[in-house]
Amino acid sequence: MNRYYITTAIPYANSAPHIGHALELTGADVAARAKRMLGYDVYFQTGTDEHGQKMLESAAKAGRSVREFADEIVPRFAGLWRELEISFDNFVRTTDPRHAAGVTKFWNAVRENGDIYLGRYEGWYSVSEEVFHLESQAQTAPDGRKLSPETGEELVWKSENSYFFRWSRYNDALTNFVRANPAFIAPAFRANEMVNTFLKPGLQDISISRTSIQWGIPVPGDALHVIYVWFDALINYITGAGYGSDVERFAQWWPADMHVVGKDILKFHTLLWPAMLMSAGLDPPRRVFGHGFVNTRVSAVDGFEKMSKSKGNVVDPHALIARFGGNPDPLRYFLMREIDFGQDGAYSPEAMTARYNADLANTLGNLLARTLTMVEKYQDGIVAPPGAYCARDEAVISALIAPFQKSPNGNSVYEEMIDNFRFNTLLADIWTGVSRLNGYITEQQPFKLANDAARKDRLATVLYILCEGLRVIAAQIAPFIPRTAAAIWTQLGVAEPFDSVPFERLSQWGFLRDARVQRGENLFPKI
Repeated sequence: MNRYYITTAIPYANSAPHIGHALELTGADVAARAKRMLGYDVYFQTGTDEHGQKMLESAAKAGRSVREFADEIVPRFAGLWRELEISFDNFVRTTDPRHAAGVTKFWNAVRENGDIYLGRYEGWYSVSEEVFHLESQAQTAPDGRKLSPETGEELVWKSENSYFFRWSRYNDALTNFVRANPAFIAPAFRANEMVNTFLKPGLQDISISRTSIQWGIPVPGDALHVIYVWFDALINYITGAGYGSDVERFAQWWPADMHVVGKDILKFHTLLWPAMLMSAGLDPPRRVFGHGFVNTRVSAVDGFEKMSKSKGNVVDPHALIARFGGNPDPLRYFLMREIDFGQDGAYSPEAMTARYNADLANTLGNLLARTLTMVEKYQDGIVAPPGAYCARDEAVISALIAPFQKSPNGNSVYEEMIDNFRFNTLLADIWTGVSRLNGYITEQQPFKLANDAARKDRLATVLYILCEGLRVIAAQIAPFIPRTAAAIWTQLGVAEPFDSVPFERLSQWGFLRDARVQRGENLFPKI
């Protein structure tokens, strides 16, 4: 069986999760669920980053010790992921002793390779980003304050002894690696950003320890220093897979097939992390995908702006899930359908309501209700075998199963789109099939066929195409909106559990046989 190891970034546990986190986790979850459906053995990891100065400051503001503060915040992330029905297999906390042991082992491997040395660092530091900015990069405010070029927040001057990683030593190796692996950085245009912005000018050695902060993993052999939060956090991708604790498991899962991260931390994941791995004698991950941001509406006049806590425009995913009675599928669908995962996207309550009513309530939910009502009324709830298909039937069937057909590279079109995180395009194609079925009802008029005894066989064929079409759609949407797919599966009366059906059967037309439908409540009551 093929394996697939996918991770998300591990967000700082210094504040509650927001809709941007939900976008990242849902995208990774769609890929993980799709790969499982396609027959892969999947390992899906997420977690939280709990070290660094931001955690110290946030804990102090809350009047808690750092450990107490982290223990209060972390369940908010894990809890939201469960509310969103994120199917993660492992949740890493950087305060876990197993992670610390793996980080210590990794540090020693890099040091033994001659890539860690003691020096002194002076520069402008961003507390929120946990990163130094060059003098040439920092912006200058009218009052003379230095500001982060990424966030606009004030930088502070720091000067301290520090251990450094010889990042510059890997400039050529990284350049060659990126050239030899054009799919390594996705979307493709972000590879150009990394090459032109960082590799061509030349990488500089990076500070990887702090003496001014005591909340972190101690540097082996020098307790005055703690390991820099980024150097520590990146290693979670291997400690969670068994590095430093389970040799066999690590050999099974590393290298990772996909790291899913925000575009703002792509440099660390595509340039620093692979260099660290090369130094430690380990393979780089196979691919890193940098997703965009979720912007939020300011007003109908002012349009959209980047979401941030300082602007007070952070969207709470808990509230959006609660709005739909605890069903996460409307939010999951909106994020994956409305936003091109590799680009910035926008959220507004109006856009989400419009997408919900148009796609979920009117198009999909109404199709299921109409179809099952007719099967109950005209065939006593039994999905009868079809007769001969006409050209129109064949055209509808072809449109429905098109995403499951083979692409030129030998995989299904469906898998190819999943691998490239083209979620919104794939959902648009699936909803083309949903619309075709709604149009098929209007064209074939099964309610008129039911009044003609001589056309009983034709009625059975039309209703079979509708039911089997819904069964195909349920399989296609299962990674995106799993609760909805399960409800369709149940209402169609499919006896076999969805997870037990091999993809070869799921993807083929003609799965339904003598099913008895069990119509339930409407999937999506219209708002």
